[in-house]
Amino acid sequence: MAAYDCDVLVIGAGIVGLSTARALTRAAPGIRVVVLEKEPAAARHQTGRNSGVIHSGIYYPPGSLKARFALQGAAEMVKFCTAHDIPHEVTGKLIVATDRAELPRLHGLIQRGREHGLPVRELGPAQIAEYEPEVRGLAAIHVGTTGICDFGAVARQLARLAQEDGARVVLGEEVTTIARRPGRVAVRTAGGTVYRARALVNCAGLHCDRVARLAGDAPGMRIVPFRGEYYSLAPERAALVRGLVYPVPDPAFPFLGVHLTRGIDGSVHIGPNAVPALAREGYDWRTLRPAELAGTLGYPGSWRIARRHWRYGAGELHRSLSRRAFTDAVRRLLPAAREEDLLPSPAGVRAQAVLPDGTLVDDFLFAESPGMIHVLNAPSPAATASLPIGREVARRVTRLLGLPERAAQDGGPAE
Repeated sequence: MAAYDCDVLVIGAGIVGLSTARALTRAAPGIRVVVLEKEPAAARHQTGRNSGVIHSGIYYPPGSLKARFALQGAAEMVKFCTAHDIPHEVTGKLIVATDRAELPRLHGLIQRGREHGLPVRELGPAQIAEYEPEVRGLAAIHVGTTGICDFGAVARQLARLAQEDGARVVLGEEVTTIARRPGRVAVRTAGGTVYRARALVNCAGLHCDRVARLAGDAPGMRIVPFRGEYYSLAPERAALVRGLVYPVPDPAFPFLGVHLTRGIDGSVHIGPNAVPALAREGYDWRTLRPAELAGTLGYPGSWRIARRHWRYGAGELHRSLSRRAFTDAVRRLLPAAREEDLLPSPAGVRAQAVLPDGTLVDDFLFAESPGMIHVLNAPSPAATASLPIGREVARRVTRLLGLPERAAQDGGPAE
C-alpha cells in the first residue's frame, strides 16, 4: 500500500462528490478517500446555485434512475436535514396549467405521481386559490412531498461527516493531468502535487467530460452549459407567493420552466430561464472563455440542438435580454407581478450532457473504465438525489476494488 496515497480519489466537492465520499467511508470503514476541489470552498457551482427545492420525483419516468433516486433521495434528504439541524421544510408544491393545451400533460403527471406512490391531489381554480391566492390557472396538482432546504449546508455537513470518518477534502487543488497504470491512478494538480490512488471517481460536474478525456476515456457526450437566470421578488411583494408554484413542463426539454419558489429564508425566487452560457462557469453574459465556447460551438450536438429547438431557444434568449418579457412569462402564473417587482438574483449554470446527435441526456449517466467511475450527467434533481447517488457510486467503487459486495450495502442511507 505504500505505492498509494489513498484508496480512492474523488474529483469535485459538490454535493454528489461529497455524498460519494461519505458513502465510501460508511460502506468500507478504514478506506482512505481524498476529495480534490479546485475552488477554495465546497459547493461553489451547481450545488450552491440552485433553487433549494427537494424534488418529489413526479416528473421522471418510472424505471429511470432519476425517478428511483429522487423518490428515495427526497425522503432521505428530509431525514438528513432533521438529524443535522439543517433548515428545511416540507412545503408541497403546485403544478399549474394555465392553458387548455397543457391539461393532457397535467393529467399525465397526475397518473405518473400515482404510479410513484406520491400524494397528489387534483385542484380546480378555486382550490388553487386556497393554496396560492394570487396564482391563476385552469387546473393544478398539489404534490405533498416537495420541500426546500439549503443544499450548500447539506454538502458542508457531508464533508464534515466524511472527514470525521477519515476522508480528506483538499481545496484549491485543480486536477490538470491524469495517468493510469494497471491497478493505479495518478493525478497531478495545478500546484504540482501528485496523488496516487487505486481508483478515481469523477464528480466534476460542469467539467466531468473534460476530466474523463484527461483520463484517456471517451465519454461519448459533451457538457453544454446552460445558464439559468433568476429574479427575486422585492421583499415588500414576497407575500404574493406562499410556497412553490411550477408550470406544466414541456416533455421535450429537461428544464422545468419559470417557477416561483419561496426559499428557506423567506425570499421568493423566480426562474430560471435557460440560455447557452459562454463559459462553463458563465454566470452572466460578460463571462466569456474563448476555448470553452469554441469547444461548445465545435461540437456537432450543439448545432443539432439549435436546429431542432431554435424557437424554444429564441424565447429563452428574449426573456434573458428583456425583463419585460421575463415578467410576461411570470404573469401567466402570477398576474399581480409587475416588472418593477423583479430584482436580479444570482444565476446558476446547468451541466447538461448532450449526445453527438443533439439529444439532451435526460437521465443520470454513469460510465466505468479500468480504475475509474465517471458521473457524466447529474443536473437537477441530483441535489435531491445526492444521498442515493453517492451510495450507487460507492457500490461501483467497492466492486471495482474487489471489496465484498456486502460492504457497499452496509453503507445504508446517510443518516
